[in-house]
Amino acid sequence: MPTKHPVAAFALAAIAVPALAQSDRQVAEDMLTRSANVCPGHSTERTAPTVKSVPVGALRVMLDRGLVMCPDRRLDADAPAVFYGRLGVFAWNPEVAAGPAVIARQIDAMTRKDEYPSETLVWDTKGTPLKQRTVPMFEPRPGAAVFYKAR
Repeated sequence: MPTKHPVAAFALAAIAVPALAQSDRQVAEDMLTRSANVCPGHSTERTAPTVKSVPVGALRVMLDRGLVMCPDRRLDADAPAVFYGRLGVFAWNPEVAAGPAVIARQIDAMTRKDEYPSETLVWDTKGTPLKQRTVPMFEPRPGAAVFYKAR
């Protein structure tokens, strides 16, 4: 039988809000754990700010699909953001000021469409796609496996 007492209803609502916040925080922590396991350039200081700038809904999609976020200081300053389509890895240069914002926008846009091409995509500091651009090959940490689920 539903409760009609206003204090009880408020108490139930107050409990639900922290549970949701905990869940969102856990999603970000799960992405950081995946990055730590897969990315050779991972450090919490480099990875966490960018992971936390990505909408939690996009992070949920990424975790479900097996996508990963990896900082990569080898990427050029004029091409600081990359999606390695065959592997499902989003990489950015954390030392380029625009890098984190560009990759966060691209992740948000791609997860909303749920489209992940198999080719490598490269973006400049404004988020403009670059064609015919060579970037360093992504190599996961020794012993790590990328579990990207192509659909």
